[in-house]
Amino acid sequence: MIMINLLKRKRLLVTTALLLAAAVGGFIWKTRSDLLPLPRSLTLDGSNIRKVQVLDRHNLPLTVTYQNRWNIHDYVPLHRIPSFLQQAFVISEDQRFYQHQGVDWRARLHALGQNMKALRAVRGASTISEQVIRMWHPRPRTVWSRWLEGLEAARLEERYSKPDILEFYLNQVPYAAKRHGVVQAARYYFDRDLDTLSQKEMLALVVMVRAPGRFDLHKGCAEIKGPLDQLADRLLQRGLIAEAQCERIKNEPFQIKNAELPVQASHFVNHIYQSQPPSFLLSMGRLQTTLDSSLQYKIQTILDNRLHDLQKLKVGNGAVLVVDNRTHEVLAWVNGGGGRESSTRSWIDAITTPRQPGSTLKPFLYALAFERGWTPATMVADLPLTKPVGVGLHTYHNYSRTHYGLLRVREALGNSLNTPAVRTVQYVGVETFLQRLHDLGIESLQQHPDFYGDGLALGNGEITLLELVRAYCVLAQRGIYHPLHTLIMDDVRDDSARRIFSPEASSLIGSILSDPEARKLEFGHGSLLRFPVQTAVKTGTSSDYRDSWAVGFNDRYTVGAWMGNLDGTVTEGITGSTGPGLVLRSVFAELNRHRKTRPLYLSPRLVKLEVCSDTGFLSDGVCPSYNEWFIPGTEPAVNDSHVTEKKSVRLLRPTSGLQLAMDPRIPDDQEAFSFALEGIPGGATVDWFVDDALEATTSTGEFVWPLRRGVHLARTRVRLHDSTTAVETPPVKFIVK
Repeated sequence: MIMINLLKRKRLLVTTALLLAAAVGGFIWKTRSDLLPLPRSLTLDGSNIRKVQVLDRHNLPLTVTYQNRWNIHDYVPLHRIPSFLQQAFVISEDQRFYQHQGVDWRARLHALGQNMKALRAVRGASTISEQVIRMWHPRPRTVWSRWLEGLEAARLEERYSKPDILEFYLNQVPYAAKRHGVVQAARYYFDRDLDTLSQKEMLALVVMVRAPGRFDLHKGCAEIKGPLDQLADRLLQRGLIAEAQCERIKNEPFQIKNAELPVQASHFVNHIYQSQPPSFLLSMGRLQTTLDSSLQYKIQTILDNRLHDLQKLKVGNGAVLVVDNRTHEVLAWVNGGGGRESSTRSWIDAITTPRQPGSTLKPFLYALAFERGWTPATMVADLPLTKPVGVGLHTYHNYSRTHYGLLRVREALGNSLNTPAVRTVQYVGVETFLQRLHDLGIESLQQHPDFYGDGLALGNGEITLLELVRAYCVLAQRGIYHPLHTLIMDDVRDDSARRIFSPEASSLIGSILSDPEARKLEFGHGSLLRFPVQTAVKTGTSSDYRDSWAVGFNDRYTVGAWMGNLDGTVTEGITGSTGPGLVLRSVFAELNRHRKTRPLYLSPRLVKLEVCSDTGFLSDGVCPSYNEWFIPGTEPAVNDSHVTEKKSVRLLRPTSGLQLAMDPRIPDDQEAFSFALEGIPGGATVDWFVDDALEATTSTGEFVWPLRRGVHLARTRVRLHDSTTAVETPPVKFIVK
């Protein structure tokens, strides 16, 4: 009987031991299976980026994002975090941080006693290391998760040093509004960096991590006062602050301020996002751009002030783009929206929005003509010019409504005269000119050449300020095209450079656009476009004063400015010189403020000759003359008129198919139409015929014909003064209704 009882007791002990071993084994297996791997490094490398941060060239933020899980944009090393803030965090969150190995068992037991006494959870005892584990491995708040966090915290401290863990914690501890880390919190609540915070503001950052939502200072400061005062008392007891400091902490008010970016560059940032592939953006934690925040701010102020002054003239929007010719980098990308209060509120980027460029395309037209043999001394006619449009007529005129007759190309371009530009595009060809604009990177002009016609010389298409400035950079860079850069990259970039104009043609354009004497007919001697430093400047104004432009370059920078209304409404007479011209002048003054300037590049291959001012001939020593530059091989000879208007005799008005209408408000015998003839040699006489009847004989190329209803045929006969030979123009059919 005794033996049986002993056997039963032995079996019970064995069974109990087996069950206990199984339970312990299961507990160990469960623990091991639930433990998660530790981070390979506490230094975040920017992996798993949801949103990249964009910086300027000096690493100042242009954007702020809180969409990423980790704070990778405002991470600072431990030595840059004030020691007072570090000590306050340790005392508040984990006062034996430097003594334990991951878990503070003494604090846990004390917290357990307090919770049992209160019959609810009134205090936690998580160490800083355990909180770091919780950031890496979020788990439901259970006893089992606390157990796992303690084990993982011990392993964490075996792998990493205390300073490494504290640095990670202070940079990743969560706050309200998706902010992480003390830097983001300091900027969110006080709009300042850590080293500028007061002791009270630092303690507020410490207390807020206990309950970020309840202690959110943007919701009020009453909730945080009690816990903050208690923490100040603890610091006083430990001798970290003096009694006077403690009183000041308790009594001084908070200065809460909403965080703001140092500079507004939202349109530039959007351009970065749109121009880069998503895979590239997601691979970068930060993007360092070429933008200069300081320059951006100064130009924003210049533009906003000018737009504010022009509000009475119904100018609502503006934009400025600045490029460094030496590096091909965009330095400023500024949008203005109608005054100081709304300068950055427009969602439309005026720099990438196509608008009519007015006369700003003329320099490229004349550069093309120079490559075809023209020179700045070539004589071109600034005379009334009419072109048929459908069954009607379009008359070209200059801004001043004045025509100057024969004049040099230097004057035609310098004064931005329209009829010489139309004659020039007829010389080089619209299709050729359009192709050259495409070569310059102006991609917005996608219609057939016939769609634009001769009006392309006057800017009847639509292009962007970005395209225009990029094209002017070609002239500034000796005729070579370079893509513009918006990012600063460490690797060597392929610029895909290509030559568009010769250095000589580019130099001649720069010489003309920087010559105050060349523009005096239309702009006068004291124009705003006469800069103190040699600067090639061109203005442009679209039809009905909808858009006004000013663009220029000097030895270092290219700048473009636009003003108008993005909704398409007209302004009250704003032109390129009266609107953006002053902005352009102010921007160049800012760019040149702290540097040594130089003249524009002038090709050493150019030949300087003295020519007659009135004819473009080589000077004979008697005629009024001036010095002009020529591409080798294009120099004029003595008595070589070099006049481009050696055209055949042609009837300009009426045109074939023209339809005229009698005005019922005017007596019929007082209505007339002006006939015009082109290409008449000097001293010739003109016979004007309508329906084979001689109407008049004149010594000029114009005749005013009394209107008569019906279908008519018009022709002319030109008789030369030194010959019996006569030149006749073909008959032209037109209708008077």
